[in-house]
Amino acid sequence: MEGLEVSLAGAQDKLAQLDAEEARQRTIDLGMPTFSNLAGRTSTANLTQRSSTH
Repeated sequence: MEGLEVSLAGAQDKLAQLDAEEARQRTIDLGMPTFSNLAGRTSTANLTQRSSTH
């Protein structure tokens, strides 16, 4: 019975270590836009106006 208790304690310790590591490695959202968000917001309005005035 004592061997099972030691194994259980070891398994619980390992699970706690894995949970702590997962918490450290989580991605934090800084609210910064991604490239696809930036690229989707580009405008060609100024280019069209310039080409028509030249």
